[in-house]
Amino acid sequence: MVQTFKIPEEIKKEWLEKLLFWAEDNYTLFTFFDDNQVFYPLNGFKKAFYAGNKSLTVEQAFDLYGKNEMVGILSYDYKNKVEKLVSQNPSLVDLPESVFFIPELSIHFEENEIRINSCDPENIFQEIVQFEINQKPNPSVEIQPQTSKEEYKKAIHSIQNHIVEGDIYEMNYCMAFSFETAQWNPIQGFLDLMKNSAMPFSTLLKAENKYLICASPERFLKKEGNKLIAQPIKGTIKRGADTQQDDLLKAQLFESEKERAENLMIVDLMRNDLSKISETGSVKVDELFGVYAFPKVFQMISTVSSTCQNEVNLKALFHATFPMGSMTGAPKIKCMELIERHENFQRGWFSGTVGHISENGDMDFNVIIRSILFDKTAQKGFFAVGSAITFDADASYEYDECLLKASAIMEMLAGKTMEA
Repeated sequence: MVQTFKIPEEIKKEWLEKLLFWAEDNYTLFTFFDDNQVFYPLNGFKKAFYAGNKSLTVEQAFDLYGKNEMVGILSYDYKNKVEKLVSQNPSLVDLPESVFFIPELSIHFEENEIRINSCDPENIFQEIVQFEINQKPNPSVEIQPQTSKEEYKKAIHSIQNHIVEGDIYEMNYCMAFSFETAQWNPIQGFLDLMKNSAMPFSTLLKAENKYLICASPERFLKKEGNKLIAQPIKGTIKRGADTQQDDLLKAQLFESEKERAENLMIVDLMRNDLSKISETGSVKVDELFGVYAFPKVFQMISTVSSTCQNEVNLKALFHATFPMGSMTGAPKIKCMELIERHENFQRGWFSGTVGHISENGDMDFNVIIRSILFDKTAQKGFFAVGSAITFDADASYEYDECLLKASAIMEMLAGKTMEA
């Protein structure tokens, strides 16, 4: 049953907060997607909320594709089912390899109203309106880097030796930061992170006691009818203090030969991945080296599209394209082997993907970056950041770029938000 409601004026500002804290008490599984009205080529996630209480395996999701609406998350370590690979590094937070569910409740957001689809929309709306939030501000937490700057530099030089030897062209190398805390609430953490870093593929996901708090700027794969769209990001530079500085930095990123080379390699990789499931000759680059502004950084985004072959199923879509090339490097399989060797943590949901699948088979999935993975029961979490390492990469510069990417999360965990 679907019903539309107008949000009362007196609770408009706290409506989302009420919804998320109410959902935490009432559902074992939920996902909230938001584009935060940030401009993105071909738009970000549609703002929506989905909840349920029964999880599906990825194999069940494959069987139900094109028959049911679903929401799901795939861990980076699902790569081991796509290729003959392993994940033996230690887990900082134990996470399921995949979680999918069919929504029992969905809420879609319009400008001044919401549309609730459930067995009892009126009752749910009233419950949310009347819900009392008793959450205190989150305590600040101490962050523990899992890789020192010297260890990072040593790994970069080793990766560059692989490039010299011809094993790879480029590799995405990541480092992790962990934290343990008490009385830290992931819902409040998400709301705080959105103040610092509102992104077009932002996601809050709850899977029992495990949470994804995601401020992603990147799309992995979108399917709309028979059109497939991939939008890899490679190339990052900080924002300026004013418009003039912004313009100079934006031009610097656009003209950087190194950043263009990184971006182009991943574009070629994505073209190759899409060609496996697309009509012959349909793969094209719609935009190359587009530079777009986000709260703290400029990103270089390219758009690759194709016409999907008829009757391609969800398993084929994922197995042709996952994991995304922007988080592995090229060639993909060798890079994933070297990632396992050089990184010191299991990525888990980080650099995996989360998204929504419509009943007709349309779907939109992001790249899980700029994200916290959190176990509420154990009160511990981690986040990770990385960059593309090429032959001419400067280890100190790459390290600083990683810290720039992590800055919004670090500030939020330290209790600093843009409204504070």
